[in-house]
Amino acid sequence: MTNKKTVNECNGLSVGDIVKDFSAIDQNGNKIQLSELLKKGKVVVVFYRGQWCPMCMPHLKKLQDGLLEIIEKGASVIIVTPEKQENIQKTILKTSITVPIIYDENYQIMEAFDVAFIPSKFLKFLYNTLLRANLKNAQSDNSQTLPVPATFIIDTDSKVKWRHFDRDYKNKASVKEIVNQL
Repeated sequence: MTNKKTVNECNGLSVGDIVKDFSAIDQNGNKIQLSELLKKGKVVVVFYRGQWCPMCMPHLKKLQDGLLEIIEKGASVIIVTPEKQENIQKTILKTSITVPIIYDENYQIMEAFDVAFIPSKFLKFLYNTLLRANLKNAQSDNSQTLPVPATFIIDTDSKVKWRHFDRDYKNKASVKEIVNQL
């Protein structure tokens, strides 16, 4: 991890910014490459903190419930997490999500989108004790890096078409907002 930002130092990519191509392995062992998905249409990229997050799991369930509306607009969805595969499996069990969830090993995708941050000592304590996140073992290193739970729509020209970026983890993009922007 090269970036040691606080949540308030993250700004997220802006509308019009070009997204660098990335690839990662999803929960089924498939390589997911942004440039390949963009050949088929727009891509919705959703960042979530982990299977331990009490606000993330209901959000992913709602995303799954509205997935058909997004697909009908010709878009695909990728979900990005800093958690390793075994925790991605826990997310799937909790949400029944069917879209690719990719493990952002070493936080390269999160950093490219400017959503990666290091939680405060207090938040690390809270997440690891009260919520049993076990961040040091759930992720690729000891930094306990998390993403701002942001959503981006990437157009076929690799530019950000729309974004929902809110440092308050309780505020997330709704399916309706995503569909309206597609």
